[in-house]
Amino acid sequence: MMFAPTPELANDLDRFRRLSLLAGAAALALSALGFVLSPDQFFRSWLVAFVFWNGVALGSMAICMLHHMTGGAWGLVIRRILEAASRTFPLTALLFLPLLAGIPKLYSWAQPGQELHEKALYLNVPFFAGRAVFYFAAWIVLAWLLNKWSLAQDQAGAEPWHTRLQLLSGGGLLVYGFTVTFSSVDWVMSLDPHWFSTIYGILFMGGQGVAALGFVIAVVVLVARHKPLAGIITPKHLHDLGKLLFAFIMLWAYFAYSQFLITWSANLPEEIPWYIRRMQGGWQWVAVALLGFHFVLPFLLLLSRGAKQNYRVLLAVAVLIIVMRLVDLFWLAAPDFHQSGLQVHWLDLTVPIGAGGLWLWAFFTQLKNRPLVPVHDPMLEEALAHGRH
Repeated sequence: MMFAPTPELANDLDRFRRLSLLAGAAALALSALGFVLSPDQFFRSWLVAFVFWNGVALGSMAICMLHHMTGGAWGLVIRRILEAASRTFPLTALLFLPLLAGIPKLYSWAQPGQELHEKALYLNVPFFAGRAVFYFAAWIVLAWLLNKWSLAQDQAGAEPWHTRLQLLSGGGLLVYGFTVTFSSVDWVMSLDPHWFSTIYGILFMGGQGVAALGFVIAVVVLVARHKPLAGIITPKHLHDLGKLLFAFIMLWAYFAYSQFLITWSANLPEEIPWYIRRMQGGWQWVAVALLGFHFVLPFLLLLSRGAKQNYRVLLAVAVLIIVMRLVDLFWLAAPDFHQSGLQVHWLDLTVPIGAGGLWLWAFFTQLKNRPLVPVHDPMLEEALAHGRH
């Protein structure tokens, strides 16, 4: 089929799949040893890894729906990458299962004698698990419809699938906002059940957008040297993706700073300890690293038009952002377990690599199975022309 992966690209994707699976299997074997030696730490590291990789899939699906709503050449050249990432939710649902077993070790409200009576109606294990089932059901159904109708558009033509995808995306973004807000509260914010933030879910949405765009840009740079994308993706498309990443980085920084400013200025005894723990005992240097490498350096690099059109520079920024997103999630979660100061365990490295190896294997498997460009999208000719002018 037109725009299907060429044999050269298919070989590259197979190589990426094998490397991902080998790296993931090796890291998971080490992580299994870590589970035997320190089960508490294993579950803590698994939580951060799961939230990160599931967030890449969620951010990809959200950006895909955003493109269906707004159009634009930038989205057409990455749509199949976004769709392939969204088809990994069945795997991330499986990756969530270890967290169910680790609930009593992760969450103080689930430990015997530590129940919060005023919040017990919401923070209890059966309802926690039931909400997770609902989240994954919503995400899997949304991703299935987006991918099913996109493939139908390839086979049958633009309409009625283009209109259906727009309508689905409008409602889907509302479902995304609702489920990400509640899941971020359940899985991360409730690690400290006494602390709360009214923009916590929005902060996670911004972070997922940054992580997904960084990941997509990295994949684009890897596959754009082969046809069919070699004749489609141009420096202009990269420039558009760089501008979008720039915007999402500023959005994430705005959300993070707003949460800090509101909490710090209010100085309420039930809110301020959350930040105090993260500004002492070594955690403050992680915060400084996030400021410098998650915002300031990418911000300065992406100000340059030339940098946004340079494959190597944009790839470097994308990889930096991916790493710092994992660091940010570690900074959000780990201080609730290590209140005496900064502690980094070797499982904090092997578990994300192990879970990520499996996720990347599934992603590259999905990416190989479909044409890399939506052939009957009504905006396709405009997207191709955008890169040539």
